[in-house]
Amino acid sequence: MAGLVSNLLMLFLFFQNICLGFRSPLSVFKRYKDNTRSLSGECLGSDRTVISLGLSDFALDIRMPGVTPKQSDTYLCMSVPLPVDDEAYVVDFKPRASMDTVHHMLLFACDEPSSTEKYWDCDEGTCKDKSNILYAWARNAPPTRLPKGVGFRVGGEAGGRFFVLQVHYGDISAFRDKHKDCSGVTLHLTHQKQPLIAGMYLMMSVNTVIPPGEKVVNADIACRYKRFPMHLFAYRVHTHRLGKVVTGYRVRNGQWTLIGRQSPQLPQAFYPVEHPVDVGYDDIFAARCVFSGEGRTTETHIGGTANDEMCNFYIMYYMEAKHAVSYMTCTQNANPEMFSNIPQEANIPILVKSDMLKMAHGHHEETKGIEKSSLLQQGKKEEEDILDRDFHIEEAIEWPGLDLKLGQVSGLALDSENNLVIFHRGDHVWDENSFDSKFVYQQRGLGPIEQNTILVLNPSNAKLLRSVGKNLFYLPHGLSIDKNGNYWVTDVALHQVLKLGPDDKEPLLVLGVALQPGSDKNHFCQPTDVAVDPVTGSIYVSDGYCNSRIIQFSPNGLYVMQWGEGTDTSLSRDRPGQFHIPHSLALIPDFNQLCVADRENGRILCFRLETGEFINEIKHKSFGRELFAVSYVSGGLLFAVNGMPYPGEAAPVQGFVMNFSTGEIIDTFIPFRKSFEMPHDVVASEDKTVFVGDVHAKAVWKFAFTEKSGTIAEARLKNNPESTDLLKKQEKQQHLVQQAKTGVPFVLITTLLIIPVVVLLAILVFILWRKTTVYRAGGEHKLDSSSGRILGKLRGKGGGGLNLGNFFASHKGYSQKGFDRLSTEGSDQEKDEDDSSDSEEECSAPPPALSSS
Repeated sequence: MAGLVSNLLMLFLFFQNICLGFRSPLSVFKRYKDNTRSLSGECLGSDRTVISLGLSDFALDIRMPGVTPKQSDTYLCMSVPLPVDDEAYVVDFKPRASMDTVHHMLLFACDEPSSTEKYWDCDEGTCKDKSNILYAWARNAPPTRLPKGVGFRVGGEAGGRFFVLQVHYGDISAFRDKHKDCSGVTLHLTHQKQPLIAGMYLMMSVNTVIPPGEKVVNADIACRYKRFPMHLFAYRVHTHRLGKVVTGYRVRNGQWTLIGRQSPQLPQAFYPVEHPVDVGYDDIFAARCVFSGEGRTTETHIGGTANDEMCNFYIMYYMEAKHAVSYMTCTQNANPEMFSNIPQEANIPILVKSDMLKMAHGHHEETKGIEKSSLLQQGKKEEEDILDRDFHIEEAIEWPGLDLKLGQVSGLALDSENNLVIFHRGDHVWDENSFDSKFVYQQRGLGPIEQNTILVLNPSNAKLLRSVGKNLFYLPHGLSIDKNGNYWVTDVALHQVLKLGPDDKEPLLVLGVALQPGSDKNHFCQPTDVAVDPVTGSIYVSDGYCNSRIIQFSPNGLYVMQWGEGTDTSLSRDRPGQFHIPHSLALIPDFNQLCVADRENGRILCFRLETGEFINEIKHKSFGRELFAVSYVSGGLLFAVNGMPYPGEAAPVQGFVMNFSTGEIIDTFIPFRKSFEMPHDVVASEDKTVFVGDVHAKAVWKFAFTEKSGTIAEARLKNNPESTDLLKKQEKQQHLVQQAKTGVPFVLITTLLIIPVVVLLAILVFILWRKTTVYRAGGEHKLDSSSGRILGKLRGKGGGGLNLGNFFASHKGYSQKGFDRLSTEGSDQEKDEDDSSDSEEECSAPPPALSSS
């Protein structure tokens, strides 16, 4: 009897949802809001996650297990396994949340969640494998029901054995009473085969900047569709507070057909497409978000916090089962000129009534107060994240690493004991004769490098601890070390990625085919670097000089996905998804991101680990045209090195220290001894010790943390000192500052410096007086022996005058280090022809075309 009542109740709810679909979005929202307003903070107390709805249907309740977020803009994730082994279809979504507590929710399908905990911080990732978005909710949106015969396919051969719920808690002022949150979504699934398979197409802007006070700012997105026909049935818009209207179109033969248009300040539901729209091969998806920067005092960028902005246009579609693709994205504007013909409606904001705006924002009477609280909390968080800038990175001139006998230094890393690991090319050199026009290595007859190419050094004294890698490599390039101490390296001649144990002579894992360049899932073309996620074990490869892509592999080396494309020479500025030699990788575990040094574009691009979604670009004029390497230190510091300036450009070759959160340059550094020529890799430790390897100078520099002196820091931002006298003055100031730091007062130091001068003057006066006396006495008597010894010491070897240099040099503790003239050898504008750098051959032919993801 109870089961019958339950089934009747569920049927009633489904019929009610169907009826809701025929009403206007506003009326649906009002009714739904009234029915669910009390749901935000209560956990219903039922442990039944699976509810039978008959012979073939069931409901799956996915809820947060009673969580209390501790700070604003927290992202929490949890997973629920698909309760059946065979294929099933999701045909309905019913949200269980309120904007009083939840900013937005996303539901993913994947085969393996990033964690097995009851819930976890989403910074650890959502899925270990590729994740598909099934559902999105925000601003008290009503339920979404799919058309009859349409379902999202999960389980079985389609994959998606787990659902992962991501909940963004924006402003946690609603949790002042420390209550537990059980927000989530209820799914209706069926075993009945659906003839039409649903999917999600996500259009999003990734590089929009909204200037403060600007009245109208447009963000445009456009991609050409190259697949089997799809049919669009629902859409959803998403921005934060500055968005006025979001509009999406299909463009065919120059004709713009509306998909949907809505204010992002209204409930962010999936609204039905008013008139059915089909999309075929070679059609164009186009979308525009309209923002206003009025009321802001600083630039607003695309980002994940409530004070950043977003421009998203979601499209739900269905396709025939045999051609179905479950998830696609568009993050670029392939044809900016076309937007001059966009219908005028896309530029007209949608007015939102005040009562609807209140309801959409959680029906708070104190909305302004909440917003202010959120801004204050966010400001406090950012203030805590701003790194201490009162420091300077400068060369450790006592470190003997520059005297090492090395080949071209291509890669650096630090192991778990903070030992420095160097990857170098021994007696092999990458020059213009190394590769042919098809990127095939031409010097195989030389055989592999006979020297050990991986050296482990004591970071304090550069003493060699151990070495490996003999007879394994032809042209080493990138190096990283995983949490288990394994070495991951790339070889541009072999076109391979190899995994080595610390003491192994044979690789534990090999990716790519030896000496065979290619652009498919099993081949690389001159791969540059590799990074291994310490949490998931996922492998990321930057590939490279002739393939402009990032490839993700599973921990055992199976292909997962890739993203990126070559530079489009027709555009004035490369888009975030375009690379011109992705040269170096840096994992950012604190933010679940992967950052790439996009070398020839002179910038750093950062992406979300689990999806490859673009997050941020860091680009500064002082980088110049080339940025070679990037390294991250836990806590928020980003280090980078650039390349030689082009003729006529002023940006010097130097290292950079940046705040990762803001991208701001905190400090720059250059060596004192022997100038940078082509710094190829950089690695830093948590104590801000930095090592730079130079492929052209065949050297490794060590830089150390010191307190910043205003005069010294300002002078050292310049690559070349103005004069030797200026350098000596700076070093003397530095010497005095360092003495002051050890606790010796400046007055005492001055006194100690003056006393010897006064004593010397007194002695000279005494000697002159003595001479005069002797001369007057007849001039034939010699000086007494003690006076002669004193004078002899003051005169030095030549015996002709006072030599203070020799006098001070004879005292213990004095050193001429720091007073030596800076070496001007190896000028930034010069190259050694016998030691050809990467820059000649790395400007390779256009990469092979890659298929769109």
